[in-house]
Amino acid sequence: MALDICVKVAVGAPDVLGDCPFSQRVLLTLEEKKLPYKTHLINVSDKPQWFLDISPEGKVPVVKLDGKWVADSDVIVGLLEEKYPEPSLKTPPEFASVGSKIFGAFVTFLKSKDANDGSEKALVDELEALENHLKTHSGPFVAGEKITAVDLSLAPKLYHLEVALGHYKNWSVPESLTSVRNYAKALFSRESFENTKAKKEIVVAGWESKVNA
Repeated sequence: MALDICVKVAVGAPDVLGDCPFSQRVLLTLEEKKLPYKTHLINVSDKPQWFLDISPEGKVPVVKLDGKWVADSDVIVGLLEEKYPEPSLKTPPEFASVGSKIFGAFVTFLKSKDANDGSEKALVDELEALENHLKTHSGPFVAGEKITAVDLSLAPKLYHLEVALGHYKNWSVPESLTSVRNYAKALFSRESFENTKAKKEIVVAGWESKVNA
C-alpha cells in the first residue's frame, strides 16, 4: 500500500513538485527504500483546511504512518528506518553531523548584501570541512560505499546551494574542492534524485523572496 506524503507545491504551478529540500529528503528516503508512495502537493502560502487539520503547524513534509500523520523530516526518516529497515540507510553516529552546518551557511550567504560580511568564507569553511571528510574517508558517500541518511539530507541542500547561488550570485563551489564536486555529482546522478528533484527554475523562484527581503 502506498504511503501518503504531503509536500510543497511549486510556486505558480499547481501540479508540479515544489522546492522544499526537507520534502525531497523524505522522498529520496522512500525512493531509496523502494517504498510506494502517493504525493499530495500543498500550496504552503494558501494551505487547504484538510491539511491544517492533519498538520496544525502547517509544515511540510508530513507522512501518514500507521494511521497517524507525522511531521518533521528528521522524525519521519527515523521512523521509516525503524519500520522498513531494509535496505538500511542508517548513518553511523560518528558521521551523522557531517555537513550539517552547510545549509545554514548557504542561506546566510545567499541573503547577504555585503560582500565583506564573512558569509562567503563561512560557507567555504563548511564546504572545506566536508571536503576534508570525503578525502580522509573511503567514499564515495559520507559513511563509505553505501548511501545513508546523511547523504539524503545533504543532497537536496547541495542542489539548492548550486542552483540558487549560481543564479543569484554567479557563484559555484570552488574548483579546488574536487571531492565535494564529485560527491554532489554522484548524488545528483542517482535515479532517486532525478525522480524527486525540483526543476532549477522552481528552486530559483522559491528563493526569490528570501534574496530580495
